[in-house]
Amino acid sequence: MKLDELLKVITITDRVNHLPSVSINAIQFNSKKIRPGDLFVAIKGFATDGHQYIQQAIDKGAVAVVGELPPPRLDVPYYQTPDSRKALAHLASQYYGHPYQNHVMIGITGTNGKTTTAYLLKHMIEKAGKTCSLIGTVHNIINNERIQSKNTTPDPLELQALLAESRDEVVIMEVSSHGIAQQRVEGILFDYALFTNLGHDHLDYHDSLEEYFNVKSRLFKQLKKNGAAVIASHNEWGRKLKHQIEATEHDVYAFGSDDRDDMKLIHVCTEYFPLIKLKQESLEYIFQIPLPGLHNVWNTIGALLTVSKMNLSLEKVIASLDMFPGVPGRFETYSHTSGATFIVDYAHTKDAIEYCYQTAKRENAERIVHILGFRGNRDVTKRSEIVSLCSSVCDQLILTFDDLNRVPEEKMISDLERLKENDAKDNAIVIPDRTKAIEYAWKEARAGDWVFVTGKGQETYKQKFQLPASNDKETIQFLQQEQLALPY
Repeated sequence: MKLDELLKVITITDRVNHLPSVSINAIQFNSKKIRPGDLFVAIKGFATDGHQYIQQAIDKGAVAVVGELPPPRLDVPYYQTPDSRKALAHLASQYYGHPYQNHVMIGITGTNGKTTTAYLLKHMIEKAGKTCSLIGTVHNIINNERIQSKNTTPDPLELQALLAESRDEVVIMEVSSHGIAQQRVEGILFDYALFTNLGHDHLDYHDSLEEYFNVKSRLFKQLKKNGAAVIASHNEWGRKLKHQIEATEHDVYAFGSDDRDDMKLIHVCTEYFPLIKLKQESLEYIFQIPLPGLHNVWNTIGALLTVSKMNLSLEKVIASLDMFPGVPGRFETYSHTSGATFIVDYAHTKDAIEYCYQTAKRENAERIVHILGFRGNRDVTKRSEIVSLCSSVCDQLILTFDDLNRVPEEKMISDLERLKENDAKDNAIVIPDRTKAIEYAWKEARAGDWVFVTGKGQETYKQKFQLPASNDKETIQFLQQEQLALPY
């Protein structure tokens, strides 16, 4: 693509050595990936500043540079723009031919429930006869091929490449607050934007819950002209967002338990797999939710309201729920020979953990045991509240490692010991090695126990632990096999 064609979509405040007809082979923001003929976009990162690597990019063959700083003296064209991150997203969209226009685009945001809602939506849409891509936390699924996911919302270059590669009719995206704040989804307009809920999370990145909400709400400013918002009105932040969108030109559809909601939950029988009664306009539906917990009732209803606005058969979609295979790393259950139940779940917020406990209590758990860790260099403001909750509900709380993220082991152990002393009751212990913490709970398990292993879900361990496993699921499977090998 010619440089002048590429630059049409960004704001340029100054430039030097303008060469409009130069051909651009690819766009990069990592100087290490530059090849001859590439455009380099210099971004001020959180750890490093891409402007420091401009000369390195040129030495490797970059034929033009876009950056935020005033034009330096260079041998190649340089274009100054007010926001390099925003420019990168729009350049990537232009380079790949604005691929969002080829799909029905669905964006999902919220603190909890994004992944489950995305998988439910994908299942429903495919059972209704349409092909569907998914971009999110667990995997990116494009043209029915699974690709390992690095972030919930990929960087703009990867994201636009995935959209261009997809031949599917529908694309579902989990859109994180980091992805919105870092403008990874700039240059994309959505047919449907869905809001699940909002709770205390990522306040190491956002200054306040209000700012966190404001970032999430920016997604709904990226709706196509005839795009629509689907909002959970059963929480205060959803109601606030609904009110904001109602002041715009876009349609907004709400789901909750209010008579004014477009899809209303009339009754729920909260067994392990809840049976619900749902109303939309004059029609009522009674069916079973394929996942445990009231939170998954709301995730399912949000997905159903979305597909109904896509003019897909609600009856056919509801009938397909019996075949829903579940979500990797979300409330995955494993049996213990004692009769205990082990659950691996991604829950890492107070609300998500409470959902787990509510399900265990409804299933008359004899004891609740929880293996809990916190990631290094992440939101420390939520730790005390979560430990206090867990210790007050659980019969035993085992504090352990999650990803250290460059925090020294000794520092994390000290933090966990401090949380145990200051915020937990006498039922808490610290076992730093995550696999040994799971093993301890496994060996102590009794009939009727519900043992939760939360925080990582399907994710791979980032550091070495003692047992031969790369994630929580493999740790439990190793213990199951070891138990089967024991003589009777």
